[in-house]
Amino acid sequence: MKKLLAVAVLSCASTVSFADQDVGCGLGTALWAGQSGLLPKVLAATTNGTLGNQTFGISTGTLGCQKNGTITSRVRLSMFTGSNIEKLARDMSVGQGETLNVLADLMGVTEADKPVFFQATRSHFGEIFAPANATAGDVLNALDAVMARDERLSAYTTKA
Repeated sequence: MKKLLAVAVLSCASTVSFADQDVGCGLGTALWAGQSGLLPKVLAATTNGTLGNQTFGISTGTLGCQKNGTITSRVRLSMFTGSNIEKLARDMSVGQGETLNVLADLMGVTEADKPVFFQATRSHFGEIFAPANATAGDVLNALDAVMARDERLSAYTTKA
């Protein structure tokens, strides 16, 4: 029992030391990202602390965590891309579409820059969806590389 209590205290201490101002990072932050209010914050904080997923995320730099404690939106973006990879491929190939618009929103692309973003995805479709890009992460990395070369779009790259 004493060992269990010691592990619980140590894991809580490590979670608090790396937490952000609100709920920290982890699976809960990824699942409830963008939501506000007491209930989503409580759910995010509770989920982050469950089964050590926040500590794991901080240690490995996954689940929206970085080793310095900064929360990123990369996990949410990867989840969306993975779930919608075929629709994104279709939309990017023509430079327009609902799924591509949602991706732009998730990346924070402003309305003024969306036409440039849409054109870039169409023009560089073969690079973004190259055969070597087998995962959502690969596709996002390729998209980041395309965006990094564009003066207007470089501000929206998602690499941490």
